[in-house]
Amino acid sequence: MNETENIIRAKEPIYLEGPKSRSYELGFTWRVAREFIHGFRTLHFAGPCITVFGSARFKEDNIFYQRAREFGKEIAAMGFTTMTGGGPGIMEAANRGAFENNGKSVGCNILLPYEQKANPYVQTSITFEHFFIRKTMMIKYSYAFVIMPGGFGTMDEFFETLTLVQTRMLARFPIVLFGEEFYRVLWEYMEYLAQQGTISREDMSLVLLTDSVRDAMDHIRTYISEHYEVQRRKPLWWLFEK
Repeated sequence: MNETENIIRAKEPIYLEGPKSRSYELGFTWRVAREFIHGFRTLHFAGPCITVFGSARFKEDNIFYQRAREFGKEIAAMGFTTMTGGGPGIMEAANRGAFENNGKSVGCNILLPYEQKANPYVQTSITFEHFFIRKTMMIKYSYAFVIMPGGFGTMDEFFETLTLVQTRMLARFPIVLFGEEFYRVLWEYMEYLAQQGTISREDMSLVLLTDSVRDAMDHIRTYISEHYEVQRRKPLWWLFEK
């Protein structure tokens, strides 16, 4: 049994099942803190990033794989780092586009009961044990977010990012929902929420729904150029940073 299987098996019976012993809770807190610190140190100089979320299941011949690849190329052309979940499908496509355009590419992989290897196009790869830490890292270092078609995981990432922007816990970075037909029902439901008053009509403006890579990148480029100044930090030798 390899190390990944050991970690997964060790946390299966007890993770998120209510109060445990004090020693277990202390150990869990330490593991989470250590994972955060490892993420901070690994990604501190990775940015500025634009994160692309999307399904791991699309193959190379899928139109959304091809569009994600275009996004990677466009992000690299802007001088930004392409950040993804590091796996196959949309993640691979975006990383691949950045790689092919001599851009920087980062993958935040996750330990799963079934094996998910980092795709071959990432320059910086880090693997997380916990989804919530991984998601924090993918949001923390990015100035914009592209939500490609995907499943439960993509919806989780989309709505958490949107909630953080809506509640102003995160700056109003651009969020692009890509795939007008794919997301038509979801968009209509968001419109229904606005009609019912559970979200504000203005909240709809936090997201751009489009089928155009060019329109998406123009939206991102305009917003970043008008609102944000990118600050790059130099490594500190006394912290053993590279």
